[in-house]
Amino acid sequence: MAVNGYYLVRNEYNNNDAIIDNRKLRGFQVTPKNQVKYDGVQVNHMTVIKPAFIEKVLKRKIKRRLDLYLQYIIRLLDDTENNSGGNDGIRIALNDLDRYKSIIRNKYRMYLDEKYVDLLLKKIALLERELKIKNYYYEQELEETEKKTIGRSR
Repeated sequence: MAVNGYYLVRNEYNNNDAIIDNRKLRGFQVTPKNQVKYDGVQVNHMTVIKPAFIEKVLKRKIKRRLDLYLQYIIRLLDDTENNSGGNDGIRIALNDLDRYKSIIRNKYRMYLDEKYVDLLLKKIALLERELKIKNYYYEQELEETEKKTIGRSR
């Protein structure tokens, strides 16, 4: 039976904290959520140094985030088609995608392959383009309804 995880044993140190200077280590810094309850060591901060492991962690993180954005955008576009609500959700999604794109450019680019980053930025640009098109159509509908209401007043 395979065990997924790590177990740290402190035999020699007898409950002394192990202090490592993270400023000297060059790697990707991770703050785990500690959602699994166990009687082991609570990890508050971790620095991943191995480049292959950093790449795997970042690709998994990016894939999850893009899937979340895609589901959110699909739900948002379906809601705006069914209801004639505001386009505030579209603007919020555009701002969030722009922020995520800057995180990828500034923070993740040094750890990932250049081809992968370019492909990722193209995917984000495609999502942004769809949102901008939907925002444009919504604004056109809004202008048409304003023109109709202005002409019918007494």
